[in-house]
Amino acid sequence: MNNFPGKIAVMGGGSWATALAKIVMYSQQEINWYIRRPDRIEDFKRLKHNPAYMSSITFDTSRINFYKDINSAIKDSDTLIFATPSPYIKDHLAKVSTSLKEKYIISAIKGIVPDDNMLINNYFTKFYGVKPKNIIVIAGACHAEEIAMEHLSYQTIVCRDLKKARILSDKIFNTPYLKSSCCKDIEGLEYVSVLKNIYAIVAGICDGLKFGDNFLAVYIPNAFDEMIRFVHAVCPAKRNLASAAYLSDLLVTAYSSFSRNRVFGKMIGEGYSVNTAKVELGMVAEGYYATKCIHEINEKYKVNMPILDSLYSILYEKKSPLSQILKITEILR
Repeated sequence: MNNFPGKIAVMGGGSWATALAKIVMYSQQEINWYIRRPDRIEDFKRLKHNPAYMSSITFDTSRINFYKDINSAIKDSDTLIFATPSPYIKDHLAKVSTSLKEKYIISAIKGIVPDDNMLINNYFTKFYGVKPKNIIVIAGACHAEEIAMEHLSYQTIVCRDLKKARILSDKIFNTPYLKSSCCKDIEGLEYVSVLKNIYAIVAGICDGLKFGDNFLAVYIPNAFDEMIRFVHAVCPAKRNLASAAYLSDLLVTAYSSFSRNRVFGKMIGEGYSVNTAKVELGMVAEGYYATKCIHEINEKYKVNMPILDSLYSILYEKKSPLSQILKITEILR
């Protein structure tokens, strides 16, 4: 671990990847950056900003080594920050022919692997042989748009090896507008990052149906109670889910206008079909995929999750959003 984190690569070309690159370049003289589309790389070099996302962030591109080949980026780097939407992670990793076993993996993916229904850290361990102590997760309330504007934000660096988390917190993820805390509860925080997207979609549907802020103020604590029941059932541990490390992400995702899951839900509440809302959003709503994954996982655990069940009925069984939200209103306390 003497050279940790060593050479850092950002893996992905979206908004969150761009915000993370901005953060890392505050402390690092040079970074590697894998973007799968060569045309985007060429436009990036010419424009000095990401041509497709977060165009307000300008970069000194002389300090960036761009890669269109994922294996070359991996070979030339020690620490890999994966910031691709969870539905695409399997496709990206399917191109990997070089070993990840000795790499440090930072997951900034706030989702779950579809079909496999696996948390990101477990997926890297099972299929790519990455040591559990070398996997780090970025959690907490951080929207890429506010990082771009340098609004004060807080995040949690999660690793089973707290020494690594603290090194990243102190040396990499530490800027005048970003503060970091550290934690070992990697599975608990990953599940929270998945679940909050689900509950944010429902919050958006309620907004689209004009239920109002008074209703939302009661809905969020009930959603949080449902989250607590599931997390404690699936990965029991001593933790305080009401602390900011866990709760803040649910709050910002359910309330913020920057939340793509909330916007996706609002469109459905306003009458868009699920497929039309997915197309109109133009970005990935992680909660759409997470709803199916968690619903299937819960077939084993049988946690009481009426909010999740109602959203599953809306998204995958084509049930009326209004009828399902009215069912939720009957269980809120």
